[in-house]
Amino acid sequence: MRRHGFYNASTMDDAPDDHLPPQERAARQLITPGALVQLSLADAREVVTYMQPRRIPGGTTIFHAGDATDGDDMLLVIDGDVTVENQASPTSEGLVVTVLGPGSLIGEMSLIDGSPRSATCVAATDVSAGRLTRDALAQLMSEQPAVAARLLLAISKRLSDHLREANRKILALTQVSRALQQELDAAHAINRRLLAPKGPRVR
Repeated sequence: MRRHGFYNASTMDDAPDDHLPPQERAARQLITPGALVQLSLADAREVVTYMQPRRIPGGTTIFHAGDATDGDDMLLVIDGDVTVENQASPTSEGLVVTVLGPGSLIGEMSLIDGSPRSATCVAATDVSAGRLTRDALAQLMSEQPAVAARLLLAISKRLSDHLREANRKILALTQVSRALQQELDAAHAINRRLLAPKGPRVR
């Protein structure tokens, strides 16, 4: 038995999202740009049957940055908003990096490699989500290997895109830092010339 919480429902290709069965809504959210746009709707419909519905009250911390004890699942946000926060130090308050809404994935990197959570995620509102565990993923790979392969490929593409975007931002920051350093060096050179002692005036 492979159903984990989202039950089979007749597909309604032309129905508004608000009137769709939960499984169909989750499948459509899974292929939005914030999730796995490379996945087909047919594959998404299969994947969500392996997900567990999860409701998270607003204010709940879903993941803690650096936590390696619960890194065995990813969540698809179906309703509500989740803030992604980073901390400069363990004693500092979290800085909100972004807010993720419906159709967003969180935790997919830990699902794949079991690494510690890279950021803290907090439910900004009441959140409805679909949860895919590593055990469910293994079951999907056993029962639907072609679908599982396309799912993993889509997740890998998403992670690759994120890495490429991060590298682009790092390069841009490096260029800005280099330009600022050049301006600072020029300002120091001018100050040194202005403050340099002048020799005796020749009459």
